[in-house]
Amino acid sequence: MSSTTTGTTTATGARTEEAAALIGGARERIDALDDRIIGLVQERMAVSAVIQEARITSGGRRVNLSRETAVLGHYRDALGKPGTALAMTLLELCRGRV
Repeated sequence: MSSTTTGTTTATGARTEEAAALIGGARERIDALDDRIIGLVQERMAVSAVIQEARITSGGRRVNLSRETAVLGHYRDALGKPGTALAMTLLELCRGRV
C-alpha cells in the first residue's frame, strides 16, 4: 500500500502526507472555531431571551421587526447574500425562547 492510500490521506482526500497533515491541522482549527461559534450563538440566545422578557413584561411585542431588519442588513453587508440566510437562522434560533 502506498503512502497516498493510508488512512491519513484517505480521510482528508489529500494525495500527500504533507497535505494530509496540513488539512488535519486546519480541520482541528475549524472544529475549535465551530465550538466557539456554537458557544457564542448560545450566549446570543440567552441575551435575546432577556431582551424579549423585558419587552414582553413592559407590554411590548416579543419581536422587534425594525431591529431584525437591521440585523439582517448588518450580516448581509458583512458577508453578502449568504449572510442574510445566516442572520435569518440566528434570528429564528433566538425568537420565542421566553
